[in-house]
Amino acid sequence: MSPKATPSPAMLRRVVAAAVLGNAFEWYDFAIYGLFAAMIAKLYFPAGGPMTSLMLALATFGVGFAVRPAGGILIGMYGDRVGRKRALSLTITLMATGTGMIGLIPSYERIGIAAPALIVLARMIQGISAGGEFSGATTMLIEFAPAHRRGLLGSFQMCAQALSFLCGAATVWLLTDLLTAAQLESWGWRLPFLFGILIGPLGWLIRSRVDESPEFVACVAAKTGAKAGTGGHGEAKEAGSGLRDLFTKHARALFASTGVCVVGTVSAYMFVIFLPLFAKQLGVPAAQANRGTFIAMAIVFAVCPLAGHLSDRFGRKAVYLPATIGYGLVAWWLFHRFAAAPSAGTLLALQAGVACFMGLLWGPMPVILAEVFPAAVRSTAAALAYNVAVLVFGGLAPFVNVWLVKLSGSNLAPIYYVELSVAIGLASGLLLPGILKPDWRTSPA
Repeated sequence: MSPKATPSPAMLRRVVAAAVLGNAFEWYDFAIYGLFAAMIAKLYFPAGGPMTSLMLALATFGVGFAVRPAGGILIGMYGDRVGRKRALSLTITLMATGTGMIGLIPSYERIGIAAPALIVLARMIQGISAGGEFSGATTMLIEFAPAHRRGLLGSFQMCAQALSFLCGAATVWLLTDLLTAAQLESWGWRLPFLFGILIGPLGWLIRSRVDESPEFVACVAAKTGAKAGTGGHGEAKEAGSGLRDLFTKHARALFASTGVCVVGTVSAYMFVIFLPLFAKQLGVPAAQANRGTFIAMAIVFAVCPLAGHLSDRFGRKAVYLPATIGYGLVAWWLFHRFAAAPSAGTLLALQAGVACFMGLLWGPMPVILAEVFPAAVRSTAAALAYNVAVLVFGGLAPFVNVWLVKLSGSNLAPIYYVELSVAIGLASGLLLPGILKPDWRTSPA
């Protein structure tokens, strides 16, 4: 395979902007649905009581995750076949379509059963898009990054997620603070979704101005050369390996990276989506719960690049494993304090304390996902690992934990779910192959 071309600094900046801003726009839409789940429950899923309606709305939130593995595999294979750039343009167009639909669909009171059915359809479109977004954007970013900065630049993907949740929380906080309850229910909640329609043309424009990944181009060239009998047989074989070889040749990496994603995705959907809803049920005012989420995401946004840089300097596991242990201990202690005395103060302490370790945990995750797989299957493999983890443990986490609290009658039920994810994340981190230390120091100059 020919050496990987070195992108210009201007192109690298453009790629970072395309990956980070596009990913942030995508997750902004997921965030505002989760944060407006109680409002959507009332308007689209009327049922026997507010808790039942909320569970239906959160189940619909989970529908978007049910289709994500399929969307991730299809878009990941598309990206491994035709290029990262075209796959990313597709995902952002789909997300804008689904988001715009949610902002425009009339309520159950106006069109009956068609309203929740259309909400489910919109969530499925969003889910297919999101299934390919994270892996595609991460793959593009890592493949453009200089070897000694992969951790730092990869962490920008998690900054994008933090930024999206931060913007979503800020939007909901401002709307709940500035509008009356009647205004918010009538039209105010639709504004963030209608704004999301801009994602399509703006995101497509940003992503159309970047080059194709040099590592992908080199991989295709090796495959073409091998077919023509000009050499490069080993890399070409990888380039044509496909989904079957992913399970036979990279099973350990796939299993371990999925487990790493479990702890990260549970932290997001438990402490960003579920916790504000849970706090409101315990009597914490909505504006204060959303303000705490905003502050927590600002902390994550600031800490992620530091964690990525540290992983470049000391190794991926050297950052990931201690961060996971610290996250589990701090979450256990502060959640018990909050459950014993629910208030804006104990909630903010929980959100801020957990956020510090979430940032350290999230930072090295993208580069871990990218480094354990070869370029020919990287987009597909990362999409599968990430989306299976999100489907099984993340997207349904708010619904499952509302159900667990209702079933057990204990406000402590959610923390056991968090600690289960920590145990999975630690075991999987120990299984990660070949990335105890970053390899750039021993790579040719």
